[in-house]
Amino acid sequence: MSSDRFFPSRPVLAASVAVFREGRVLLAARGKPPGEGLFSLPGGQVEIGETLEEAALRELREEVAVEARLIGLIAPVEFIERDETGRIKHHVVIAAHAAHWVSGEPQTGPEAKEIRWIEEQDIGELPMTADLPDILKRAFALMRNAAPDDRS
Repeated sequence: MSSDRFFPSRPVLAASVAVFREGRVLLAARGKPPGEGLFSLPGGQVEIGETLEEAALRELREEVAVEARLIGLIAPVEFIERDETGRIKHHVVIAAHAAHWVSGEPQTGPEAKEIRWIEEQDIGELPMTADLPDILKRAFALMRNAAPDDRS
């Protein structure tokens, strides 16, 4: 974890992506804190000069070796964690996107220690980061309402 994310002076901007393939969404168990071992969407910090969309797709490639085509923005997610004294320990704002799988079989690695493709009815069955169930419901709704060429 980079030191700028631990007791930050300002929020950190990140992007993530819910990738759909054959009606299922890709989840990865986090390999690092915060939330190590919890399932989440592949994603990470936006780099200087990079758009939210570019960051989401780059992080998807780096974390799980998958290529995708973005469909749209799902919602912003805010992760704020305080230490025992109330000091802000982490503050990350994540732009969650939905996408259609294009290529690549997901690979585990340092940031994704386990990978699962899940269906909508299985949302509550895995240990997940706090806001993920709501984001996944929104992502499935976005995919259902996407133009026919954008549906997986």
